[in-house]
Amino acid sequence: MDERVEISVLIPVLNEEESLPELQERLQKTLDNLGRSYEIIYINDGSTDNTQRILEDFHQRDKRVKVIEFNRNYGQHMALFAAFTYASGEIIVTIDGDLQNPPEEIPRLVEKIEEGYEVVGTYRKKRKDSLFRRISSIIVNKITSRLVGVKLRDYGCMLRAYRRNVIDHINMCSESSSFIPALANTFAKRIVEIEVGHEERKKGKTKYSIFKLLRLNFDLMTSFSLLPIQFIGVLGFVIAILGLTFALFLIIRRMIVGPELEGTFTLFGILFFFIGIQIFALGVIGEYIGRIYQEVRRRPRYIVKKELF
Repeated sequence: MDERVEISVLIPVLNEEESLPELQERLQKTLDNLGRSYEIIYINDGSTDNTQRILEDFHQRDKRVKVIEFNRNYGQHMALFAAFTYASGEIIVTIDGDLQNPPEEIPRLVEKIEEGYEVVGTYRKKRKDSLFRRISSIIVNKITSRLVGVKLRDYGCMLRAYRRNVIDHINMCSESSSFIPALANTFAKRIVEIEVGHEERKKGKTKYSIFKLLRLNFDLMTSFSLLPIQFIGVLGFVIAILGLTFALFLIIRRMIVGPELEGTFTLFGILFFFIGIQIFALGVIGEYIGRIYQEVRRRPRYIVKKELF
């Protein structure tokens, strides 16, 4: 976009018709109070309810509200990748559309960016999510911190702020899948994390199923590290040594004790264990090969059906 603004707020939404009016009201009030030029970019990620109609109404009432509509659902991270290419702000803020992240926290993120930080992450105070979501988030945070080399408490919180240069670097990346908070941290030098409020979802339903969380973890591991496949190589070597040792033990035992039938079930148990390890190893290798296949096909990461700017 030719006309630069100071702040761009990016909001991916999927079937959030119940939350959008309150979100827009609170968000607009917060940004107006900042006294800065701004734009709000909604990305409709394949909604099937009245989300698009509501977003178009926002745009008609205020041209600072801009809308990108996908032809189908591509996922939250693809929605943000699309919005990054359209955003014109010097400070880019991302936030969920479900009102669990209070829009009133945005000025605190902007303040941190103006202190010289390139990425401002957040962690949720007294998180109002299910036990499963909290546990899975802890696992993802530990894995991400280890892979990226930046230890943060909450990589899963969408309320984040970035400097323009970090977004420009992200826009240079063309991989078909990635984990944006981790990707941004690989390009940033000064990173900070602050505590923000977290509200219980009052309207609509969560869009993250167990399958999507698992897929996100695979995106994270395979996009930023060869550790899983290296682990498989080491594990294969260790199992080979153990298998050889056990074979020698059986040969010596046979020479001393003679042939036995009692150990048949033990052998079957060990055999099934090795087969399970092999299948797991093939799965990890297949995950990498599948992602390589996705990259070499060079298909569009998303299709924009409609733009309102």
